[in-house]
Amino acid sequence: MNRDLTYINRLLLRFGIYVYDKDRQNMLKLMEMEIKELYQFGLITSEEYKTSILILRQKREG
Repeated sequence: MNRDLTYINRLLLRFGIYVYDKDRQNMLKLMEMEIKELYQFGLITSEEYKTSILILRQKREG
């Protein structure tokens, strides 16, 4: 399993979503918001959701 932001970018790009912000923390928060919305609408699996949230939280803390 690819545990980096490339995984999340590819996931978001499947739906035409591209997130960029100069401030890395803001970018990670925006990505998390987008991932949560995709999951709430049933567009991604629970495994994709869990993996993405885990990656984002690790990047924000690290």
